[in-house]
Amino acid sequence: MPTIKRFEEIEAWQTARDLTKTIYAVTEQGKFARDFGLRDQIRRASVSVMSNIAEGFESQTQQQFIRYLSIAKASAGEVRSQLYVSRDLNYLTEEQFTGLFQMAEKASRQIANFISYLESHPQSRTVREDFTEYEA
Repeated sequence: MPTIKRFEEIEAWQTARDLTKTIYAVTEQGKFARDFGLRDQIRRASVSVMSNIAEGFESQTQQQFIRYLSIAKASAGEVRSQLYVSRDLNYLTEEQFTGLFQMAEKASRQIANFISYLESHPQSRTVREDFTEYEA
């Protein structure tokens, strides 16, 4: 696996970003837009996936990174659960539900695979930058 220098390079983060953009788009429409509780909760959960990947990547140790990835994976599960509620209430078409569900599942699988990789390659991760000089 090539060295990842920025969290934006992580495929799971990219998938989570696409998921979040799509969640925001569908929750701006129709009945979904008026159900503030569910709308806000599914948005927060999708943002949590990408945010925890980023936060974990910026953390000091590989152990912390894995913990944040686990939280991101749990948030992907939360999104999937809320998608069922959204479909049951007819806020989403079957096509929208399927597409979003597949994206959330993909992110979850990518995160799980990344966790497995990191656990099988233990090493200290204390410095990320190629340089240590900072401008004020």
